[in-house]
Amino acid sequence: MLAWATIYMITWPNGKIYIGSDLTDTVSYFGSPDRTFIENDFPDRDSRRSIVIRKDILWESQVASVSEVRRRGAAFICEFGADNPAIGYNRCPKFRAS
Repeated sequence: MLAWATIYMITWPNGKIYIGSDLTDTVSYFGSPDRTFIENDFPDRDSRRSIVIRKDILWESQVASVSEVRRRGAAFICEFGADNPAIGYNRCPKFRAS
């Protein structure tokens, strides 16, 4: 059994999102999106001077298996479109335009 496992959504000031999971119940964990995508959206010093991000818990469980957490995380990424480069910073699962 895990500690509290969570699926969370990070919202950046530009409105783009990142959805991730935390299997450690760590309040300071904000995921590991590819920083180059974020840096491209905040290219100059002025855009980086003050950044406020929001972290929302989308789902949590104290009894879920790691595979269930991963499966639910991928489902949330698809549901919110976080893998679409115009919407979010997730790159897995790979975005497929309709």
